[in-house]
Order: sequence, then structure tokens, then C-alpha cells
Amino acid sequence: MRQHTSTSRGRPGGVLECDAGRPASTPGCGLADCDGTTTLITDLPYGPEAAEVARGAVALALHGTEADVLADARLIGSELATNAFVSGSPPLVLCVDRRRLATGDLEVEITVTDGGCSRPAPHAPPAPHEQAESGRGLVIVDALADAWSLTTGTNRSRAWCRLTRGAPSSSADA
Repeated sequence: MRQHTSTSRGRPGGVLECDAGRPASTPGCGLADCDGTTTLITDLPYGPEAAEVARGAVALALHGTEADVLADARLIGSELATNAFVSGSPPLVLCVDRRRLATGDLEVEITVTDGGCSRPAPHAPPAPHEQAESGRGLVIVDALADAWSLTTGTNRSRAWCRLTRGAPSSSADA
């Protein structure tokens, strides 16, 4: 899928998004399993442990998913949680939506919201210096996700991404 990047400067903060097909709002709160969709929503600690808690929550939400999808989703969840802790303010909330599409493909959406930040979203994922120990989070998300967005504001920031993976092949297809 070809990704489209656009930026909006019309409100405080800013928006960085890849793919215009993102959802219009953050999913509702709760845990649901209906219409083939499973949603897990959890608070994350406001601290460096947010990444570890996010990885565990993503693993729980995607239990039984193919190993490569699970690995990508756990890494993305960890990076989004870390960015929210480092750049945002409390509260941090993680939402993981998992659904099987009519085509048999798996679609996973991961959203992390926080209490906001005063800096606008970058125009593109910043390229960290080669020796830098941090600053690769959005670059990783951009590389792994099929679509993603980052919206920052003084009262709320939201990082969202979508992974779509093909239906698992059976040995009978070989």
C-alpha cells in the first residue's frame, strides 16, 4: 500500500499522518469482542515502565496471532508508549483493536493517547543521529505499520497505527 504523508498546522499542536484511512476518533473504552473485533483498552503507567506494560497488553490482545505479527505489534506498542511518556503528559491509555477482515486478513490497530504536549508533531519521522541512543520510535513505526498518524495538542495527543497482514496460509496451499 502506498502511504500518503500530510501535515496540518490549523490547530495547536499538529498532525503527522501516513494514510488518510485512519479512524476519525479514538475507540470507546472497555473490552469488547463483537463482529469479529476484539478491543483491549488499558491505562499505562506514566514512567519508563509504560513500554513494558504496553508490550504485555499487546501480547494479551493478540494472543494466538502469528509470531511475526505479534513481534511487530509489540514493538510498535512499546515505541508509541515510550513516545507518549517522553513527549506527553499523563494519563497514558493504550487501545488495541484486532479484527479478521472478510478477506481473511488480520487488521490490528494500536492507539496510545496521552494528556497532551506543547510541541507540534514533526513533519516527518525525524532521522536520529547514527550514535543517538533514542529518537528512532516513529522511524520504526513508519517502517512496520501500513498506516499511522500522530496528532499532538496541549490537552491530548494521539498516536495511531494499523497493521494488516494476510490470512495465514495452510500447508494444503503449498
